[in-house]
Amino acid sequence: MSEQLIVRLGADEHSAIHWLVWSTVEQEIIASGELNNAASLGSLKERAGSRTVLALVPSSDVLLKWVTLPNRSRKAIAAIPYMLEDELNTDVDELFFALGPKQNDLQAVAIVSMQKMQQWIQLLDDADLTCQALIPDVLALPVSENNWSLMALGDEWLVKQDPWQGVQGESTWLLPAMEYSAKKHEQPVQVECFGELPQIKLANIEFVPAEIDMPLKALAIGAIDTTFNLLQGDFKPRKQTTNQWQKWRVAASLAAIALLLTLVDKGLEVFNLNQQKETLKTQIEQEYQRAFPNGGRYRNIKSHMGKLLNSLQKNGGDASMLLMLSQLSDAFTDSNVKPQNFKFDQGRAEIRMLAVAQNFNALEKFKTLAQQAGFDVEQGAINNKGSQVTSSLTLKG
Repeated sequence: MSEQLIVRLGADEHSAIHWLVWSTVEQEIIASGELNNAASLGSLKERAGSRTVLALVPSSDVLLKWVTLPNRSRKAIAAIPYMLEDELNTDVDELFFALGPKQNDLQAVAIVSMQKMQQWIQLLDDADLTCQALIPDVLALPVSENNWSLMALGDEWLVKQDPWQGVQGESTWLLPAMEYSAKKHEQPVQVECFGELPQIKLANIEFVPAEIDMPLKALAIGAIDTTFNLLQGDFKPRKQTTNQWQKWRVAASLAAIALLLTLVDKGLEVFNLNQQKETLKTQIEQEYQRAFPNGGRYRNIKSHMGKLLNSLQKNGGDASMLLMLSQLSDAFTDSNVKPQNFKFDQGRAEIRMLAVAQNFNALEKFKTLAQQAGFDVEQGAINNKGSQVTSSLTLKG
């Protein structure tokens, strides 16, 4: 990631929290600020976005030690808690031991209570911040081979004496502790100060201003360069890809369900269309059998009916049946007379049919309209059939 959100947690839930967004590409602070307490930590969720989140924790809660290993076996690493048991005031079963760098037979170890680890992780989880690393704050301070580093953050001070030695606390006791430690050196100890300089003189210590514009900038660079991470063993964070999948799993599941429903809906639609197609095919075949009882067999009804119609047109000569029916269409429509059955005499060029009408006047209207269209009409006997009347008609074109 080219940008990181770095959060420095306070000593407790009521302490101030410092934060900043650092760009490794631009090598500068994009944004920074201070929260009143841990309850405001959730306001950084938007700042985090897709950035990597690194959390600095107070080194006053972490004991940093070098342990001399008796041999290089794995059992020696596992035995570290019991090797330090006599030096610790807390039961080792209540402590968490995180391994740092190793130099020959020296193993760096960070010791913190299980309860404190769970408390820090819970604070970040409650704020919905996915943290990739927990780093003791003094380890983020830069250090040279012979110099110490010092930084003031509000009422708290951080001092780093070597790559794995540091203390964090209030100036009232931390500065005298520095003086006590410096007196053990033959030469004055140079202390590089990031930000505010102590206002008192300490024996065998020379304070040197650091060449950096903002103290938090030094913490940002140091935190990113630090390879140590308290999140080990049972506290090791899940891979980012797994976290991303957890975030999108619900959306992906809903999308899959939506796609499945769409496919089912389309499948039902196709099924219904096929059913309608089969029903329509059956109706067409029934109408064909009624209209052409002697039409013969066929494979493709559309093609077969086309051939029959062409045959009727050609065999009808100048008096095509289709032409005659076309000329009679207005008469049928306006009179509402319907042919119950009809026969076409090709040689005589005439249509004989049994007509059905609502009443006698309708038959007379059809007859008049047909004559106006140029047909000779011969009408047979008229019979009453329920609420309708029927009559045989012969039309010559």
